[in-house]
Amino acid sequence: MQAKDRSQRLVAADPRPLIGEPLCLDVINTRWVDGGVHRDLLDSTGGLAVWLHSAGLDDRATADQATLDATVETRGILLELVERRSTPETAEALNRILAHGALHPRLGPDGPENHPRTDDPAWLPSWLAAADYLRLLADSPGRIKPCAHPDCVLHFHDTTKNGTRRWCSMAICGNRAKAARHYERSKTGP
Repeated sequence: MQAKDRSQRLVAADPRPLIGEPLCLDVINTRWVDGGVHRDLLDSTGGLAVWLHSAGLDDRATADQATLDATVETRGILLELVERRSTPETAEALNRILAHGALHPRLGPDGPENHPRTDDPAWLPSWLAAADYLRLLADSPGRIKPCAHPDCVLHFHDTTKNGTRRWCSMAICGNRAKAARHYERSKTGP
């Protein structure tokens, strides 16, 4: 067994309640609230390893302190941007992240391919997340949404046909909101 295969098996399961969102939102969702307690997957290089594995980047990036620092910085900038606090400063901060890399086109066995390259390998996950944010912003900016539950800090890309998704997860936050409304109705009586 190769060392890489062995290390991949040692990565803990991703504990986050919402995974699989586009990369820019997935990195934002590395902080969440669980039972009223704020959690942060990027509080250590071990947590970074979990996120890299979950995001499918563990074969392209190393879970070290430099990558952690770059990823945490990027998460903060992306969070400000998706919460509609775009300022010249946050735009410039995102542009600084994007300046760390570029897409390099090449001809592959199945035709044209684009390969991202960064000036420092620690910036690859951050560059990919920043580039993904620009893609979502160009394709469907109104579909980047925060969860409607007041205690939830997660964000999602609304892929519903009519664009009316409100919850990060209907099973978790949507159900909590429905239960709260039912409880309020039952308290006031018929």
